[in-house]
Amino acid sequence: MNGLKELCTYRELIAVLAWKNIAVRYKQAYLGIAWAVLKPVTLMLIFTLVKSFVGIDSGDIPYPILTFAALMPWTFFQESASEGVNSVVGNTALIKKIYFPREIFPLTSVVTKLVELGINFLILAGLMAWYGMMPSVQFLWVPVIIAYTVLASLAVAFAGAAINVYYRDVGQALPVLLSLLMYASPVIYPLQLVKDKLLIQQAAGDWSGLLYTLYTLNPLAGIIDAFQSVVLRGQAPDVGAMVPGAMLVAVLLPLSYLYFKRAESYFADVI
Repeated sequence: MNGLKELCTYRELIAVLAWKNIAVRYKQAYLGIAWAVLKPVTLMLIFTLVKSFVGIDSGDIPYPILTFAALMPWTFFQESASEGVNSVVGNTALIKKIYFPREIFPLTSVVTKLVELGINFLILAGLMAWYGMMPSVQFLWVPVIIAYTVLASLAVAFAGAAINVYYRDVGQALPVLLSLLMYASPVIYPLQLVKDKLLIQQAAGDWSGLLYTLYTLNPLAGIIDAFQSVVLRGQAPDVGAMVPGAMLVAVLLPLSYLYFKRAESYFADVI
C-alpha cells in the first residue's frame, strides 16, 4: 500500500516520462506513429500468406482479422515487457541524480505501449467495418483483459529490469525468448485448435489434460483467446483457459515486485 501511495505521489513524473519515451521513439521518424502499427499489420499479412499454404481453420471469423486481434495483445505484452526490462539501464543518468521510486521506469514502459495499443484499436475497428462485424456487449470485457495483460507484462518487467542491471545479457536475450514464446501462444492458430486436439481428440492420450493445462499456464494463451472472443465472436471469455495463467501471474507479480524493491537500493552503485 505504501508503494501505491508513493506511485500516486509521482504520477506526474510517470506521465512526463511516458511522453518523453513517445517523443524520443518517433522523433525524426518519417513514418512517425505509423511504426506502431507496422509490425502487427506486417505480421498479419505474413501469417495470412502462410495460412493459404498450411490451411489453418479459423472458423467463422476471417483469418486476417482473427490474427490481427491476436497480435494486438501479443505485441503489447512483448514490447512492454522487453522495454520494461531495459528501462532501468536506459535511465542511468536519472537514477544517479535524484531519488524517486525506481519501479516508475517499468510502469512507464507499459503506459507508453498503451498509447500504441490504442492506435491498433483504430486499425481493428477499420478491419471490423471492412468485414461487416459489429462489437457486442461482451466488448466491455476489453479493459479487464488489457489490465490483465498489463499485470503479466509487469511480472516480467520488474524482475527482468532488476536482473538486467547486474547481467546485461538479459536485456538482449528476452526479446528473442519472447519471440519464441509467440509460437507457444495462439497467435498464428486459434486456441480452439489446441483444445480440440488435446481435450476432445485426446491426441496425447492420458497426458492430454495435463498438456493443455501447461499450455494455458502461458498467460497469453488465455488473454489472446479472451480478446478474440469478446471483440470478434461476441462471447464471454473462456474462464477455464484463463485461470492457470492468471494464477501464475498472481504468484509471480508480487515476487517480481519484491525482488525489484530489494535490488533497487544497489542500482546507483552497480549501474
